[in-house]
Amino acid sequence: MGTLIISATAILVVMGFSNHTLWLAAVAVLFLYVRYGRTGGSTSAASSPGAPGTPGPAAGGSGARPDSSYRAYRDRRDRQARWERRYRRERPLESRRQERK
Repeated sequence: MGTLIISATAILVVMGFSNHTLWLAAVAVLFLYVRYGRTGGSTSAASSPGAPGTPGPAAGGSGARPDSSYRAYRDRRDRQARWERRYRRERPLESRRQERK
């Protein structure tokens, strides 16, 4: 995908020597590629505070307020606890086997 974008930009630049609006098109293509193309199409995963690899408030990043990050932590913790209770309820034999280990 990157090679295609670079090729299209080069073609637009070469053609833009006679038409300067094609230079603007080349800049727009590069901007859109840098903004949306390199992340695989989804920018929300990279910008969410809980995503792995992104700096959170504890890592010195400019994350959300501490109360909202704690609220997100509590929500994740409660969701995990609900899933664990549901698993134990739906699979009692498996959960007992895992508790013995």
